[in-house]
Amino acid sequence: MNGEQTGFYQAAGGAAGCCSCWWALAGFLGFGLLLDYGYSCARGVTVKVLLIINTQKPAATALAAEIRRALDEKGCRTALHSFNGAAVETGGFDVAFSLGGDGTVLFAARTIAAFGTPIIPLNLGTLGFIASVHPSRWLEVYTKWHEGKLSVSERLMLDVRVERDGGTVFTLPCLNDAVISASGIAKTIRLDAWTEDTHIGSYRSDGLIAATPTGSTAYSSSAGGPIIDPEIEAVILNPICPFTMMYRPIVLPAGRPITIKIAMEQRSEVLLTIDGQVTEPLEGGDLVVIRRSGNKARLVACDRAAFYNALHSKLTGAVGENAGGGRDA
Repeated sequence: MNGEQTGFYQAAGGAAGCCSCWWALAGFLGFGLLLDYGYSCARGVTVKVLLIINTQKPAATALAAEIRRALDEKGCRTALHSFNGAAVETGGFDVAFSLGGDGTVLFAARTIAAFGTPIIPLNLGTLGFIASVHPSRWLEVYTKWHEGKLSVSERLMLDVRVERDGGTVFTLPCLNDAVISASGIAKTIRLDAWTEDTHIGSYRSDGLIAATPTGSTAYSSSAGGPIIDPEIEAVILNPICPFTMMYRPIVLPAGRPITIKIAMEQRSEVLLTIDGQVTEPLEGGDLVVIRRSGNKARLVACDRAAFYNALHSKLTGAVGENAGGGRDA
């Protein structure tokens, strides 16, 4: 996250002519048409592009100016939004560029997944499991996407809800993971987990990670969890440094909600962290309910080959500028 001034620097212009009919119909039908809009528009129809920029990356601002200038010359309508970890209403775009690292993609997914907007994730980070597109290839990738020649990887997202005293006090989607942990240093906490009516276990550990396949290469992997193909629909439930060795990571079907109860007595305050970016304090007796989201992150040029190339680079230690990105933006 960063603390720079946020918001839109310029609002996107409206689509002309028949596009307004498409948008109205897409809204009436609930995004069904919006999902394929970028592929079905004929040449000459205005394309609306959102640039989500991590301004803490030195090259991001200059690259955004380059992209905006080139797309404006093509007759596109562009809008810019700086990444600060807080979502805003950003519907009505055909495609979005994420300019940063994996953290910027996580923010972008939480912000626009509900609109079905595909994301072209440009890698200005260091490893890039999610941000897999080299900045020099942005025009090539955009052109192929616009011509319908690139597949879009649809990634599982989770909806995370905190229930307290019978009401909901927090809700947010995530692309990587939801982590329940002690807010103090080296403190164990007590948690109970269920999937539907089945009790999974009573955990005494430093915390518990619920990770998607996309997030399997992030914190969960560092905590000894398995790496899962990013397009499989499953959830990894992974204890962090459990007090007893009997508890191991479990892979659960994504279609079954997971409920985690915070025990009343704790040695430390307890914290929920979403995608490593958004935090929410928890209280004894809280229920954290995790279920498959109705929305998916739609990532352009992030097929299995890109994932396994990034995985190979990490496992062999080939980490460098624009080689790919890790958890951080």
